[in-house]
Amino acid sequence: MDRKIERKKWRWQRILPIAIITAILLYFIFNIYQSSGTSRLNVQTERLLLDTVHEGAFQEFIPVTGAVLPIKTVLIGAIEGGRVEQKYVEDGAMLTAGQRILELSNPDLQLNYLNQEASIVAQINQIRSNTLLMEQQSLNLKETALSVDYQIDLLTKRVERNSTLYGDGVIAEVEFQETEDELEHLLRRKLLLQQTITRDSASALLQQQQMQNSLDLMERNLEIARKSLDNLIVKAPLNGQLSGLTTELGELIVEGSQIAQIDDLSNFKIRVQVDEFYISRIFVGQQGSFQFAGDWYDLTIQKIYPQVINGAFAADMTFIDKTPDGIKRGQTVSVKLELSAQENALMLARGGFFQTTGGNWVYVLNPESGTAYKRNIQIRRQNPNFYEVTDGLQPGEIVITSSYENFGEKDELILK
Repeated sequence: MDRKIERKKWRWQRILPIAIITAILLYFIFNIYQSSGTSRLNVQTERLLLDTVHEGAFQEFIPVTGAVLPIKTVLIGAIEGGRVEQKYVEDGAMLTAGQRILELSNPDLQLNYLNQEASIVAQINQIRSNTLLMEQQSLNLKETALSVDYQIDLLTKRVERNSTLYGDGVIAEVEFQETEDELEHLLRRKLLLQQTITRDSASALLQQQQMQNSLDLMERNLEIARKSLDNLIVKAPLNGQLSGLTTELGELIVEGSQIAQIDDLSNFKIRVQVDEFYISRIFVGQQGSFQFAGDWYDLTIQKIYPQVINGAFAADMTFIDKTPDGIKRGQTVSVKLELSAQENALMLARGGFFQTTGGNWVYVLNPESGTAYKRNIQIRRQNPNFYEVTDGLQPGEIVITSSYENFGEKDELILK
């Protein structure tokens, strides 16, 4: 006889294992889906920094630190050594050009000057004596020449008379010839005297020039010795402020040693320190600016120092139009040193993402889906505020600029 079998109902003891197995299968399926194709990561929105890509005037520049210095500094050295006898001013005084600072004493230098002066005076007297002797000798020669001319005149007349008398037979031939021979002797003597006077005049002129040159040389030597004495008084070379003067009365100053310096405070310059990385991009005439007391002041590079010390080199910048009132020597300022002219460019704010991506890619936000997608870009130049983007982004797009350190390299960020 047939018996009806009742259908068994589902119990929780059977349902629970099936549910667990199903959940495990779904988990593995989800992980496989995530690992294949686009990788995603959930990110908290409040931890992100965002920036909107925009067009604007971009300029490449670097901030550098500069120190305010006087426009000109002149070192004051001891041209002559000596002992400090008088101190006219103190360190920090404002001086005018030529004003006395110190007075030194040097007995050896003073004695040497006196000896030189005495020697020069003796040589001058000797030159004058030699000049008088040459003049006297010249006068004697001229006097002898006059005497010979007088005798020639007398003998000429005598020869003329004797010629008549000899023709008349009054005098003998011998007497007449003796008179002619004496006249010829005087004429030859006159010629010799003329040659002697000519040579003497030329010799006297040459000696006179040589003695005058010697006299000028000695006078110049005396002038140099006199200036050496004047150098014992140390004076300010220009208008400015004295600094570094530490000498005291009685102190011995060595010749050539530095005594102090004087600073021209009529204007200032700024000496900036630039990282050696930019040494090939810095040149004379390059401009910069800095802010002081609420106003901007323009500068230009006047001099570059090629020595690299501790990874930086120095450059002097001078003011272009005006110098700020109230600026003081030794102040430190931050200078905006321009590396390029202003150009219209697509800009993105600087951020921590650059350390991770090197500027090769960024996450671009999609406000409608609440996600951010990875996108390749190109960055050309930068300044302390912005990057110049040349490819990969459009104006108005929103980019995550904070650090990507915790994102790995996920293709998509899901913003929570």
